[in-house]
Amino acid sequence: MSGDFELSMEELRVVARFVAESAQDVLPVFEQAVPGDPRPRAAIEAAWEFVNGAGRTKLQRVTSLDAHRAAKEAGTEVARLAARSAGDAASAAYLHPISRATQVGHILRAAASAARIAELDAGGDPAVGDMMIDQARRRATPVLISVLSRYPSAPTAKNRVAQLMSDLDSSLRASR
Repeated sequence: MSGDFELSMEELRVVARFVAESAQDVLPVFEQAVPGDPRPRAAIEAAWEFVNGAGRTKLQRVTSLDAHRAAKEAGTEVARLAARSAGDAASAAYLHPISRATQVGHILRAAASAARIAELDAGGDPAVGDMMIDQARRRATPVLISVLSRYPSAPTAKNRVAQLMSDLDSSLRASR
């Protein structure tokens, strides 16, 4: 894989596992809000196929795009975040080895979105989001942290998901 650095298939599988785990946790939020829309579930299933040894195929690309479309069509913030996380899981198989901070979102945004969903479910309590970020940090493997460390730090932004992502990014880099 050409780029600013190398990413092995095994490293991509580790990243995809981390993202798929986060997306899997919040999939019920989407399915409760939008019953009958199979797109996010299909994206997560495609991600798990890759994680479990299948090659990267059109399946991951197509289901990722479909889940992101489902996110745009969802009527609530939590459903949008859950569907976007599913799309991120499928697209993790195609993480680009280019040294851009925007790529960090492909690694950490699903975990940050899951934390935001938990916050919203707790009436907007930021302590709940922080607790979820800590759980995601503990779930991160040394391989995931090594991959993350090849990229610049997460971009800073004012929205809460971006703040949570930046917090997770900082804590993972500090744990090296």
